[in-house]
Amino acid sequence: QVQLVESGGGLVQAGGSLRLSCAASGSIFSFNLMGWYRQAPGKQRELVAVVTRDGYSRYADSVKGRFTISRDNAKNTVYLQMNSLRPEDTGVYYCKAETMYGDYWGQGTLVNVSA
Repeated sequence: QVQLVESGGGLVQAGGSLRLSCAASGSIFSFNLMGWYRQAPGKQRELVAVVTRDGYSRYADSVKGRFTISRDNAKNTVYLQMNSLRPEDTGVYYCKAETMYGDYWGQGTLVNVSA
């Protein structure tokens, strides 16, 4: 069983920055992929950014150039650096791990960007 704990969310003004962290209970080195998803009020959950075991990353078009995903295998942690935040980035951000045993989700952390 893999447990994921997100942190770093909060209230920020438009144009500001936040860094989200996702700490895993297991060794993320073996995880096929880790990523961040978000769900805005009244909308479906959507992909924000993912990073593979080989270090390949992919981003949603809406966050390219503003967000950066990274992973620290030694700390079993994945980060999402979010810059130039916009009100439309508001939502609950979830961490996801895809492993050989299945997919796991964290409980989410709320990001609220005010205009």
